[in-house]
Parts: sequence; C-alpha cells; structure tokens
Amino acid sequence: MTARTRLLDRLRHHGVRDERVLEAIARVPREQFVPERLRESAYDDNALPIGYGATISQPTMVARICEELQLGGTERVLDVGTGSGYQAAVLAELVSEVVSIERVPELAEQARANLAASGYGAAVDVLVGDGTLGVPERAPYDAIAVAAAAPEPPLALYEQLVVGGRLAVPVGSRRGQRLEIVTRNPTGPAVVRSVPCRFVPLVGQEGFAE
Repeated sequence: MTARTRLLDRLRHHGVRDERVLEAIARVPREQFVPERLRESAYDDNALPIGYGATISQPTMVARICEELQLGGTERVLDVGTGSGYQAAVLAELVSEVVSIERVPELAEQARANLAASGYGAAVDVLVGDGTLGVPERAPYDAIAVAAAAPEPPLALYEQLVVGGRLAVPVGSRRGQRLEIVTRNPTGPAVVRSVPCRFVPLVGQEGFAE
C-alpha cells in the first residue's frame, strides 16, 4: 500500500465521503508542495511548516473544506491563504476557476512555482494581498475556502459570494477553532459549525493583527 493510498483510507476513516474530493486528493502530488526536507512526510495526515509562519494544511482539513463547499465542477472559487498552493491545486481539480490570494509575496512566488511544476499553473491565478478582504474585482464567487483562522467570518468575503454561495472558514481564537460553513442567503447568513480544527491566524484588516 502506498503512502497516498494510506492517506485516502485515513480520510475515509475520518468521514470524508465525497468521491470527487477523494479523487482530487489522490491526483494532486502533495510532495511537490512541501519543503524538500519534509517530502518523506508529504502523505502523513499532518500540517507541515513551509516557512514565514505558515503551514501546508492537514489533508483531512483540506478534504473537509472541499467537501463542505459542495462543489459540482463549474464554480469560480476564491482560495484565501495560498501558502504552498496545495489547497488551490485540490480545488483546481474540482472547479472551473480558482483565484488564490496570499499576503506574503515570497510564499505567493513559491506557490506559483509549485503549481506550475505540478501542472496547475494555468488553472490557478495567485495574487498578493490581504486575504481577509478577498479579491472583489474577481467576485462574485460560488465558494470561498479559507486556510487560516479568523476571529469571525470576514464580512468582505461573505459579501463576495453569490446568493447560495458557501464560505468555509476556521473561526475562533489563535489557539483553537471550529470550521464554520457560512451560506449567503437572501435573508442573511446561515452558519453551520463543523469540526474542531487548528489553523495559523488569518492576518489582515478583517482578521487578526500581525
């Protein structure tokens, strides 16, 4: 059994049921998105450091976020907190357009290189900026995936969703959070709290202070 197969078995054990998501995780070469010294751990179900205080997210959480967004294949998705580019690559397997935003220019540059080397360079547009404010000039989005923790769901991101669109964001303190799924409805946001999680802080105008 390969490390990738063991990871997929673990995701199923943790309740990931969407076969499209599992297939996307299987196709993306995670080893291309981790530092070379950590590549032997690429298919462990752990977050791994990538520098600048950032991490590549735990595969279970990437899968859970993608599953909660209920993606059908034709969506435009905003990925907040590009990091190494891994979550953006998984999203690119699931939707028609991915816009990704990263606040650290060096990470954005590395993510572009990782995505290009893995065959996703043309599928993901990586921008530099304050992810808490989204990318309004490319809105609206059918879904928004946030790979860092906010004290509250950023209003700017919610307002960039289509009606019926879904925002997946870890919400809580710097020490621990729960994944929240916020659906934009005509009458206002509908919030569902999902699994406990622990992400690095989302730094920015509508997130944590640096």
